[in-house]
Amino acid sequence: MNKKKLIVAIILLIMSVAFTIVLTKVDVQAIGPENSSVGLATLNSKMTLDYNDKAYKISKYLGYVALLIPVVYAGIGFIQLVKGKSLKAVDKRLYMLAIFYVVVLATYLLFEKVVINYRPVILDEGLEASFPSSHTLMSICFSLSAIIINKSMFKDKTKLINVCLFLLAIAILTTRMVSGVHWFTDIIGSVLISCTLVSAFKAFIKK
Repeated sequence: MNKKKLIVAIILLIMSVAFTIVLTKVDVQAIGPENSSVGLATLNSKMTLDYNDKAYKISKYLGYVALLIPVVYAGIGFIQLVKGKSLKAVDKRLYMLAIFYVVVLATYLLFEKVVINYRPVILDEGLEASFPSSHTLMSICFSLSAIIINKSMFKDKTKLINVCLFLLAIAILTTRMVSGVHWFTDIIGSVLISCTLVSAFKAFIKK
């Protein structure tokens, strides 16, 4: 375990929790659809963009691409299992990656139950939980954790893949913000939370 990286993760965790609390307490106004309340309302009303259907659809399809990332590493683990004919033959870092995916999923489910904000627009299902942006959260977590694993397991053989993974995360973050289906603070919160999770994961991965 890398203690310095763990300290960074703890600092980011504190920032994420503090930011979430601020959203529930500071400048809360009913500016959302159906008079739903939104924290940091003044900031959100100025920074949140109008709904953009094209950007929304692009972010949606890019999100499907991001969901393929865990499938790829599950496949790598399965190949190691078949070749080695034992669970011990699977690289321990892949087990840790699997645990990381579970934590990311648990984080997503938590905020589906504990609603901080609702979307600034109503789509097909009425009011929906908006904080944090799940697309942004998962794209950053899946892409950056894959880069960490690649650097640890495959060294310099995956440089181009790592660049593509990073660009995918940036593209989803950008199109999600431009789409207008999230408040500005939803995106910021997603970045903070995902960076917290990735930093913690990085602290436990050894080269």
